[in-house]
Amino acid sequence: MSIIDWYVLAITILSIVAYGLWKSRGARNIEGYLLADHELPWYQVGLSVMATQASAITFIALPGKAYSDGMGFVQLYFGLPIATVILCKTFIPIFRSLNVYTAYEYLENRFDSKTRSLTAFLFLLQRGLSTGITIYAPAIILSAILGIHITYTTLFTGSIVISYIVYGGTKAVAYTQMFQMVIIFSGLLIAAFMVVHLLPEQIGFIDSLQIAGKMNKLGAITTDFDLKDEYNIWSGIIGGFFLQLSYLGTDQSQVGRYLTGKSVKESRLGLVMNSLIKIPMQFAILLIGILVFVFYQFNTPPLFFNQTEVNRIEQSRYGKDYQQLESEHVQTYEYKKQHAAALITAIDHDNKQAIAEARQQLQADDSLAKVIKSKAKDLMLKNNKQADDNDTNYVFLSFVTKYLPVGLVGLLIAIILLASMGSTASGINSLASTSVIDFYKRFINTTGNEQTYLNASRWATAAWGIFCVVVALYAGKVGNLIEAVNELGSLFYGNILGIFLVAFYLKRIKGSAVFYAAIITEIIIIAIWMEDIMAYLWLNALGCALLVIIALAIQIITDRKTGTI
Repeated sequence: MSIIDWYVLAITILSIVAYGLWKSRGARNIEGYLLADHELPWYQVGLSVMATQASAITFIALPGKAYSDGMGFVQLYFGLPIATVILCKTFIPIFRSLNVYTAYEYLENRFDSKTRSLTAFLFLLQRGLSTGITIYAPAIILSAILGIHITYTTLFTGSIVISYIVYGGTKAVAYTQMFQMVIIFSGLLIAAFMVVHLLPEQIGFIDSLQIAGKMNKLGAITTDFDLKDEYNIWSGIIGGFFLQLSYLGTDQSQVGRYLTGKSVKESRLGLVMNSLIKIPMQFAILLIGILVFVFYQFNTPPLFFNQTEVNRIEQSRYGKDYQQLESEHVQTYEYKKQHAAALITAIDHDNKQAIAEARQQLQADDSLAKVIKSKAKDLMLKNNKQADDNDTNYVFLSFVTKYLPVGLVGLLIAIILLASMGSTASGINSLASTSVIDFYKRFINTTGNEQTYLNASRWATAAWGIFCVVVALYAGKVGNLIEAVNELGSLFYGNILGIFLVAFYLKRIKGSAVFYAAIITEIIIIAIWMEDIMAYLWLNALGCALLVIIALAIQIITDRKTGTI
């Protein structure tokens, strides 16, 4: 990056962090530190919920996902509006009426101590791992820009987030997230405009969509029912509904956001705001990835987008072999540019035969490019078995740093880093609040004062921050980051959601039945995932259903043995 880009990056991040710290100064008790004294308005609640979800993974991995696979990923969010209705009707009023710090406090009132502890533990496990992956995402950026090993950039980005969340708590998170989202929306518009602007002069936005459509990249909805297909309308509406309901209703990183609202109404409005904006926002980010794909029909992309791995292979004994593959790659894209131009001409003249021929030629070019890329990956793994051979996470970053003008590069890099800071801070804050409220106050120090618990919250924040940084150091092999986070959550979310649904609606079922059902369900879900029996989205619905059925069966057996039936 240029000096100007570095100035833009530094000023943007430092000013927002400083503002968040200033607004969050003076936290004197645990309620202020963990729940921001219940004083945030609805729009700030909504922006905070969105910012917690919109991590750096969203802006790094999502365009790369669209670049590789098209728009189908957007179906993941189709269940969100339905989930929002249930959350506003049931979850928010219950949590607010009980005046809880965490979602899991309710479970002890409804069931027993062991069920609360188990559910909180499952949350800590999945959220700790997921937050570690979100720290890894911005480390990729700095590694690519600075050309240094990702271990050092991981330690650097993790330490920045830990430092301000330890001091400011939830208020620091909420106030920084509000401005982060404003800058993020602005940056998305700029990025979309610049991609279209950089296309050949005769190709506009509509032309780029037509090209993408002919290349089968705009299919946002798949109606075929297939349990192994990760993204179709059925997995999106059903599996996505259970995923979103569990994420927003039982994950403390989200529950903690809307518990900061001034009232039930403010919390509800914040969630509705998130529901209305989330799907269009994700669609827009995917569309940017599609536009980058079209851009690279007329410009030669790198053979491999992860420049760190490229440098490593070029300096190895396989360097000449890799250079030969690069030459073949460049030649393939010279043909591809000609065929892309022919497709545009055919579309302009509405020549269906020419369109079909150009499309067929482009698809053949794509197939050849994939073969060459596969050979390059084999070389990298031959040179280093630990090489990161999945470079979809680097597609958008590579485009930004190579093609955008001075100043905009710094702004977009700042946006990605800010998104990471917001989501990571929320994750660490929720881990700390669950650790202190659900374990420390109950089992370690039951008679402490406000200052004791405030200090414990800060120490827990620091400890979880360090844990997440350690996880991030090992996150390079998980593939596409946004899929990895959702897949990891799906191993636990259905089970946790089932526990809460039983608590809300099936009053007959007691704590022991739910406790043992949760253990059995988790074992079954992990076994199904390891055997790759179905796409991960379905695990959310299956986990929830299994928990309810098994808990009900255990309770019926127990009642019969005790003679209560």
